[in-house]
Amino acid sequence: MTLSTVTAPDGGATRFGDIIYEKIVGMIADGNFPVNERLPSEEKLAVMFGASRPVIREALERLRGDGLIVSRKGSGSYVRQRPDSSVLKMVPVGSLADVQRFFEFRAGLEAEAAELAARNWQPADKERITAALLNIEQCLSDGKLGAEEDQALHDAIAMATGNQFHITLREWFKPHFAIGHSVTRSLSLKRTPEQIRTVQDEHAVIVKAIFERQETEAHDAMKRHILNARARMFQGV
Repeated sequence: MTLSTVTAPDGGATRFGDIIYEKIVGMIADGNFPVNERLPSEEKLAVMFGASRPVIREALERLRGDGLIVSRKGSGSYVRQRPDSSVLKMVPVGSLADVQRFFEFRAGLEAEAAELAARNWQPADKERITAALLNIEQCLSDGKLGAEEDQALHDAIAMATGNQFHITLREWFKPHFAIGHSVTRSLSLKRTPEQIRTVQDEHAVIVKAIFERQETEAHDAMKRHILNARARMFQGV
């Protein structure tokens, strides 16, 4: 074992930087590192967490990428926004960084799927996509989570590509997709009706572009949707 990895509960290796990243996210969420306040220096964080400065630097870089902290030249890193503490309860310990990385992966994969779906959809695909979109709408009306319905819409779009590899990949990574959908839908229930509606409006834009065979628009709309979903994980409370 090295300082860069630790043994995860499932026997796999978790990057030590990811563990530090998650601990800092938790301290921001709990208010130990308040919004607009300066984080301790890299040196102090290294002592606090028993890590090397390169590991701390790696964790801070990811926090910046996620919009949780911001660097101010000559002054250090400051907390930019406070996420909902419940986000840490929705994912296995040490896996939050991987959930974020999977959103990055999805942004490219599902954007390509939406583009192909716009090019290749058949009447049966249109029926599946339309039904999935309406099912999410019904969940919103009923105040339900709708995670499975959300995933079903994305599955239907993958099927509409006409490319079995998009379908197979969603099967292979089904647990990863499920966590992402579950986390974002769970958090959405804590948002305002307007914020909840925004997510469904994004779905509607994607579906409209697909049905109108606007490949570039479908690609871009899906990519925005996935990256927005990633950002919404850390929306302030």
